[in-house]
Amino acid sequence: MTDQPAAKLWGGRFEAETDPLIERLNNSLAFDARLWREDIEGSIAHASMLGRTGIIPASEADLIVAGLREILAGLADGSIAFDPGAEDVHTAVESLLRARIGPVAGKLHTARSRNDQVATDMRMYMRRVVGEIRAAVAELQRALLETAERELGVIMPGFTHLQHAQPILLSHHLLAYFWMLQRDRERLMDAERRTSVLPLGAGALAGTSFPVDRQMVAEALGFERVSENSLDAVSDRDFLMEFLMAAAILMVHCSRLGEELVLWSSQEFGFVTLSDAVTTGSSIMPQKKNPDIAELARGKAGRVIGDAVSLLTTMKGLPLAYNKDMQEDKEAVFDAVDTVLVTVPALTLTIRTAAFHAERMQTAMRRDFSTATDLADALVRGGMAFRDAHGVVGRLVRTCIARGIGLEDLSSEQIAELAPEARGLDLAGLTVEHSIASRSVQGGTGTDAVKIQIAAARAALTS
Repeated sequence: MTDQPAAKLWGGRFEAETDPLIERLNNSLAFDARLWREDIEGSIAHASMLGRTGIIPASEADLIVAGLREILAGLADGSIAFDPGAEDVHTAVESLLRARIGPVAGKLHTARSRNDQVATDMRMYMRRVVGEIRAAVAELQRALLETAERELGVIMPGFTHLQHAQPILLSHHLLAYFWMLQRDRERLMDAERRTSVLPLGAGALAGTSFPVDRQMVAEALGFERVSENSLDAVSDRDFLMEFLMAAAILMVHCSRLGEELVLWSSQEFGFVTLSDAVTTGSSIMPQKKNPDIAELARGKAGRVIGDAVSLLTTMKGLPLAYNKDMQEDKEAVFDAVDTVLVTVPALTLTIRTAAFHAERMQTAMRRDFSTATDLADALVRGGMAFRDAHGVVGRLVRTCIARGIGLEDLSSEQIAELAPEARGLDLAGLTVEHSIASRSVQGGTGTDAVKIQIAAARAALTS
């Protein structure tokens, strides 16, 4: 059902009607309606406090709370709907309440402004959705970890500048993203702590003359503490900017993972085959299998980065306290939340259903000179300065390229003929397997080091 049209909460000062164009520009219900649960729960806590402190009669507070609970249930099951003509979610809720309990509904707004009300709603909303995002990120981490455990022992070329550099384990490569995402989760957790501050009681900007119990409301709503300064409470959105920056960094990491999946699934690389469940075809070329989800992970990153820049730009020149510009915070935040909560699970599915091709990765390292550093290290162990060893091996590589051979094609004797400085050295380390095994330093790509890393990743997921 739809109730009577909502009256403006501020209409007493005005004689003329607002121009329809201005109504359209000013109206925020189209996007802030998603705050209905937070708005009502915050209002229940506020009304309960008003009754318990004697600011309004306890019987009236009980009536307000009962009406709000009825509206909460009705909106949840779809039996109640907002008046689309309401200015915002706060007006829409109060209109529904007035239709149910009459004029006493007007006492709900005692000792409260829409300024501290909306700041409270947004902080409650962020606490809820940040928890959902953290859980989604943890699932992507789990998918990477499980794949790293399953593929342990698979060797692939490691890249710098997108050129073959040194051999690494596929598991080590995947776990690099695990730790990026771990920091993303930690950033979100840290932002969540600063979000858990109650603005309600700050009023429009100066606090309230009523003897409100802010701590009571904070405890009822699960806030860790109350705001220290009423101006700050209603006029800053740094908790949203912090979330958006954390979300943007998270999406950059998703974008980089998506880019590698795009490259690796190409015919030129052939390192992975992506499941039909996460790929699409071409409308004209029957043979195509496109890594659309990985590509969208790249593309959606730009969207969330834009959301962060949008809010930073909106806030940068605002004087204290509240300004209508701040209404623009919601669309940017909501868009970022929605984008992250579809992109991260989609990447999780992509990783979980991917088939990696160890033989193709091994073949890709044929004659790629990725063990050249191991040869330079062998010369250093024989007493040569590294910079000199670098030059010797560089010249040897140049000779091999001219002859169309790789380091693995040469015996120790042949290497010594081409590079006399290597005579008498143990050159067994020029295989990719030996190169991997030699890098057992903590955090390295050696198998034993990666096993330790896997254990640390498991622990990080449960901490």
